[in-house]
Amino acid sequence: MSTDESAHRLGKQFYTLLVSGDRNGLRGLLTDDATWTLPGDNAISGTVHGPDTIADHAQKIASYGVNFELLHILVSRENVALSLHNTARRGDVVLDEYLSTVCRLRDGRIAAIETYLSDVPGMNAFFA
Repeated sequence: MSTDESAHRLGKQFYTLLVSGDRNGLRGLLTDDATWTLPGDNAISGTVHGPDTIADHAQKIASYGVNFELLHILVSRENVALSLHNTARRGDVVLDEYLSTVCRLRDGRIAAIETYLSDVPGMNAFFA
């Protein structure tokens, strides 16, 4: 399997585990020193460290009722990015954002995740 095929497969697995809430499966995709960084100033912003904390963070995001719509899996020579459209409603507050989640890979696992958003103020309001 080529590097880009492997990256695509890993991106698809990450998305599937994120949507299904499979905490153990998600942890298994991550290196022991993995990080996930999200922009903004809200309940899910900042950088979290380690597979357990990242799995907790994914569950926290999902607990807000977020619908993760996969638009594209994008691969580079060594990494993978997910293009997503996330939507949710919590009372009068609506989340409707496009994002890219870039996964930097090392030895066939995810070593770092960084999320880029189209609407940081909207994210701040939703995850306040």
